Amino acid sequence: MKINKYLIIIGLAGITLSACNDLDLQPLSEASTETWYTDRTQVEMSLNTLYLHQFWPMFKNDFSTVSNGVRTISNIMSLDEPTDDWMNRSSVVPFINGTLSGSNSTFLRNTWSFSYKAISRCNTILANIEKSKENLSLELYERYMADARFVRACQYSRLISYFGDVVYFTQDLELEEGFAQGRVDKLEVLGHIYEDFDYAIEKLPVAYESNEVKRGTKGAAYGMKARVALFFKDYAVARDAAKACMDLGAYQLFPDFGELFLSKTKNSVETVFGIPRSTEYLTSLAGGAVTAYLSRNVTSPSATASPSWDLFCAFLCTDGKPIDESPLYDRTNPFKNRDPRCAYTIVEFNSNYFGFNYTPHPDSAKCWSYTENKLVTNKDSKAGDTYASYNGLILRKGIDGDWNDNLEADNDKLILRYADVLLMYAEAKIELNSIDQTVLDAMNMVRARAYKVNYTSSSYPKITETDQAKLRTILRTERRMEFAFEAMRYNDILRWKIGEIVLNYKNFGLPSSLAASKTYVKNKYWFFPGIPQIDENGCPDFTTMANISQCRILSQRVFDASKHYLWPIPSADIEVCPNLKQNPGY
Repeated sequence: MKINKYLIIIGLAGITLSACNDLDLQPLSEASTETWYTDRTQVEMSLNTLYLHQFWPMFKNDFSTVSNGVRTISNIMSLDEPTDDWMNRSSVVPFINGTLSGSNSTFLRNTWSFSYKAISRCNTILANIEKSKENLSLELYERYMADARFVRACQYSRLISYFGDVVYFTQDLELEEGFAQGRVDKLEVLGHIYEDFDYAIEKLPVAYESNEVKRGTKGAAYGMKARVALFFKDYAVARDAAKACMDLGAYQLFPDFGELFLSKTKNSVETVFGIPRSTEYLTSLAGGAVTAYLSRNVTSPSATASPSWDLFCAFLCTDGKPIDESPLYDRTNPFKNRDPRCAYTIVEFNSNYFGFNYTPHPDSAKCWSYTENKLVTNKDSKAGDTYASYNGLILRKGIDGDWNDNLEADNDKLILRYADVLLMYAEAKIELNSIDQTVLDAMNMVRARAYKVNYTSSSYPKITETDQAKLRTILRTERRMEFAFEAMRYNDILRWKIGEIVLNYKNFGLPSSLAASKTYVKNKYWFFPGIPQIDENGCPDFTTMANISQCRILSQRVFDASKHYLWPIPSADIEVCPNLKQNPGY
């Protein structure tokens, strides 16, 4: 699915009323539904705003808003932060330090609020589109309804995945009726989600003409249906939806994994569902959504966010084995002989990064500047800057030199890509214990692309395993390598029910001072002082690693399985809606 840039700044004319405090009780604009929705242009303008970035939160500043040409940036949180892929110096967000409540997370409140705002807009469109019927062909009329139902299904999918039972409504509600709403069982809501997706699948086009505004597609509906079905372990539905998306023949893997995520790669053949960003239209990544990922050689303040050691150790070696099994792994040269996605995701030591030779080694007080053609102070090492990356790792994925021009980035937001469809199909079949060649082919297509070879080639570590438990481990590792820092890991952790394991580990990093760092190197502990064991989920356990006490503990993750698989309902909504009950433990 590809969406034109101008969609992002069009305003919706209409009034929506819905339930409770944050469920969008206020008018969205000054226009009245009595005089709107009477022709194609008005309906399309309304549909276009269903794809505003705040309705599809993934990264920092996705809840930013534009008013009268002025942008208000909200660098709240990204969906990568509450995972074991992420390290943020010495602090963690409430989602991952055990303190999450219905009142202490703006990201949580905005996810709830904006999901319902989008749902309300969908309901308003569906309630009023009849006014335009005589001015539209039947095909367009049904397509527009399908578009609204597609978005509504996606929004409810997010809500039941994070909050469980939720308020469910498909029509605008009067104020008092809204305040009286209670929660509906998530599986009942899931049934309605399937109905919306199925209607969208039937009525949405496979693709749009070049001169058309591009919104929801048949493939996007299939793929998003597969995603929510997989989350709720409805494996047969997930398998069939993913396979139907594959059978459309509308998508393929982009040939270069490294370039797929760069801002120069727009509307790729792999995008099943995506939303463009635009510096021109004030929808680019900006503020902390950019500087948090850049090293101190590039900008300061910077590097508050880094890939974790957990993620780094999860990447396989080029023989297809984890680092605790492969003879190819060298802990003193840890990027050597690793799956290519490792260096595509994390900046390799002694590589060119924004014109600087990136080396966090404490003996490297100077580094080479490729742009100045001379040695300069190395702010990415403790020898050059106290606040250099706390664990020595910097994100590479999706980041290119053009990020440094104005500290803005307009990389496409890839909500669903074809690699995910392939791996969802494989996972569903694995869980159904229906393992056949199509499962191996789907997984190998994804892996082979990283090596830039055809999946039928023998020039990469082809997956041949057919044992269910072993193949499950391979699939989970493959997803982690493929989707790191794409806001996918958190959902995977929840779906696989491994939060009580991986989100109770410590975040480890390098020694805090230059003197301690030099001792660390002298004792031959660089980069890791051992090799962690990799478990059946493809996750490293540093507590078993030799000499781990020589590393610095940056933070402690906390996950309580009795409550943290669901988010709390925002407290403000609980206070004003007497029938809205809180999730257990909050």
